[in-house]
Amino acid sequence: MSWNSRSHGLPFLPGFTFTDVTKSAFHRPQTLKYNNGYALAPRPTVGIGQDPLLSEQLIQQDMSHFSIEMPDITYGSSDESIVPAFIPAHVALDKKVLRYNAYFQENIQFSPEEERCVHPVDIYYYLEDDSMSIFEPIVQNSGLLQGKRLKRQRLPKNERGEHYHWKDLNIGMDLEVYGVKYHITQCDPFTKEFMESEGIVPNEPEPIPVDPDSKRDKNPQPSFTTAHRLDSLHQFLTMDCMVLRFFALWEDTDNLFGETRPVTIQYYLVDDTVEINEVYGRNCGRLPFPVLMRRLKLPKTRKPPEIFPSCVLEVSAAEVDEYYSPKDFQVGQRIELLSRRFLLYDCDGFTKEYYQKNHPELEMKPLEVPKPT
Repeated sequence: MSWNSRSHGLPFLPGFTFTDVTKSAFHRPQTLKYNNGYALAPRPTVGIGQDPLLSEQLIQQDMSHFSIEMPDITYGSSDESIVPAFIPAHVALDKKVLRYNAYFQENIQFSPEEERCVHPVDIYYYLEDDSMSIFEPIVQNSGLLQGKRLKRQRLPKNERGEHYHWKDLNIGMDLEVYGVKYHITQCDPFTKEFMESEGIVPNEPEPIPVDPDSKRDKNPQPSFTTAHRLDSLHQFLTMDCMVLRFFALWEDTDNLFGETRPVTIQYYLVDDTVEINEVYGRNCGRLPFPVLMRRLKLPKTRKPPEIFPSCVLEVSAAEVDEYYSPKDFQVGQRIELLSRRFLLYDCDGFTKEYYQKNHPELEMKPLEVPKPT
């Protein structure tokens, strides 16, 4: 080595003897790092001048000519499969719910027309914590307390403190909870697939018995026509939750300089009442009271008073000849309500469909009006 270095004209002094005279990088590897303000000392992977360490060279060498046998008794067999990672139940079974369709019967004691009532319900079983909940579908205008019958909880199975498990549920069985017996009739596809994957064969679906009350509704008893010109019960059953909405401009002439305000007029078909609300813009500076006129029936024409003068707090039906009806509201026209003039310039989609179906003779032409600032 010294002869090799002297052959290149270098003196035989410390620092001038090199194995490879063509090498020019002799920096040491970095062994100190900082992460989030903490000093870390990583293990070096290369030597001085990026030379591989002896330990790394031994690892990279081909070790095929070595036959090292480890005894299975001490270290175990190397052919054992890797144990899968543990996944808790609240992660593996999160948002996985079994759904069953069931019904229960309620006896009617003080009714000469019906003896029992059939209530369909939905039973939900949450695999995450083995809890259950029961819901009864809401039927509009049924007059019954429906919805959530039993909040989510673990249901007791017997007096020994055991709780219902998904293995105890199947189609065709009875589920008795707090004195009420629910008969399971069907399940959804996910529940069926889950039961089959766990080795449980679901039974055949069963139909829910027909409620005797629904049969009586299909075959109504003979009724008598009331003396009133309008059947309020039929109007309530057919037009509940139906509202005509008009977009209008209130031409306020009582103001000194005159003013135009945007309003919405709601006409409730269930009882022929009208409500008017103002539309406020952002930072308009007005008080937060948008109700311009509360919901009430508006008289269109009144009977002349028999005795003059007349002073009443409320106008009764006997003093009114005609109330405002949907045919009095036409888009593109002006209408006067309680001595206030409104210009109807547009309406919503439901209102347009209602007029096309019930009042096709009325032409609904939206107007292009400037938006008030």
